[in-house]
Amino acid sequence: MDDFRELTTKEKALKINLNASIYGSFAEIGAGQEIAAHFFKAGGASGTVAKTMSAYDMTFSDAIYGKSGRYVSEERLVRMLDKEFSLLVRRLAKRGKETCFFALANTVETLNYRRTNQGHGWIGVRYQLHPNQPPNDCIMHVLLHDKDNVWQQQAIGIIGVNLMFACYYYSHDIDHFLTVLMENIAPGRVEVDMLRLIGPDFEEHDNRLLALKLVKSGMTNAAMFGPDGDVQQPSEALYKKNVLVLRGRFRPVTHVNLDMLRAGLAQFEAEPDVEKDDLFVLTELTLNALTDHGRIDDQDFLDRVDILCSLGQNVMISNYQEYYRLVSYLSPYARKKKIGIILGVFNLEDIFKEEYYTNLKGGILESFGVLFGSNVKMYVYPSRKEYSEELYSCDNFELPPQLFSLFRYLFDNNKLEDIQDANIDLLHITSDDVLSMIREGKPGWENMVPKIVGDTIKEKGLFGYKEPVTG
Repeated sequence: MDDFRELTTKEKALKINLNASIYGSFAEIGAGQEIAAHFFKAGGASGTVAKTMSAYDMTFSDAIYGKSGRYVSEERLVRMLDKEFSLLVRRLAKRGKETCFFALANTVETLNYRRTNQGHGWIGVRYQLHPNQPPNDCIMHVLLHDKDNVWQQQAIGIIGVNLMFACYYYSHDIDHFLTVLMENIAPGRVEVDMLRLIGPDFEEHDNRLLALKLVKSGMTNAAMFGPDGDVQQPSEALYKKNVLVLRGRFRPVTHVNLDMLRAGLAQFEAEPDVEKDDLFVLTELTLNALTDHGRIDDQDFLDRVDILCSLGQNVMISNYQEYYRLVSYLSPYARKKKIGIILGVFNLEDIFKEEYYTNLKGGILESFGVLFGSNVKMYVYPSRKEYSEELYSCDNFELPPQLFSLFRYLFDNNKLEDIQDANIDLLHITSDDVLSMIREGKPGWENMVPKIVGDTIKEKGLFGYKEPVTG
């Protein structure tokens, strides 16, 4: 039956209920017991449900799980999973030989009465796929986009059942796992912007690839992970931070990329409204930058990410090809803090191309209203035009006559600024040249990249690395 049609939410809950080896607890805070309710209504719940609870009052919740800074947070979710799973295993120890235990928990904020908040929540399952085996953890963060809190509660119930079903029946097939996760949910209702799978059944699994799949599949428009490769939830990582972004292909990272970061960061930190203690530097890869001949190669993606992580960078994958869409995404998280964007002068030319904004009623002016908001500034790295030794920057920026006054307005009002301390001796370096040399075994590319980048490429055989041809 599973192979020929999509199961309903009730059918999924019933299939789990009728599986004698699956047994556990539900703990849900914030939106009621929406997930557990599906298992009770499906029938046969006594075969699956050991306990359900909702510690709705904060005092009761703190007494059970301990105090935490924010109630709708990953920290709170993990405390709930720790508590409920340990209780389950301890109290039902005699069942351990033939039972796969689970604890499902969620902590959710739905739309308030005035509709002034963003509905969102954390949902997690700690579960065994084999009796007496250490458990796996599946943790995800969802954004709820329905315009009614009852609909948001319903969406939580559906995606929670989907999550349980995917964990027990599709942990071996991540692509199908993601497909099942969004079944019976209309497009646009729920966004999954963070998903992490860890445990004995996922030792070969790379959560960075999972982040890429979330964006590729349209489940979210952006996903993040830190220098250690661990996925991050954007709203928590970026909350009230001054954010500096460098977008690039990073194929591979060159001396030019690092010089852009170094010099751009120095000017960003010197801004009077930027607090160094609340600063978050982000390197961004778009799906477009990852696409080659119509496809995205997973290994090529990991090669680029391995390099960025080795340099201590936070990485974002996004589907925001236009810069104004990136700024629109970051602004609610920054909460009036400053957003800085480092870009090359030729990228600035692209931003001023009116044909990119024909989908907007207000055209380029509408996009610039978002892109150059009150808290946004661009730092422009110089270059040289082909067959010219003259430095190309904002000082001699070339535009069609009808757009030049717009450029001057932005420049004169401190929305654009040349990067002053750029190392112009590096401007001959391009990632494409370096990549060709790496793949063809030509010597000399090592001088165009940071030493740690060159060492990592050689050690791990990244980007199709070949030993230099001699003789």
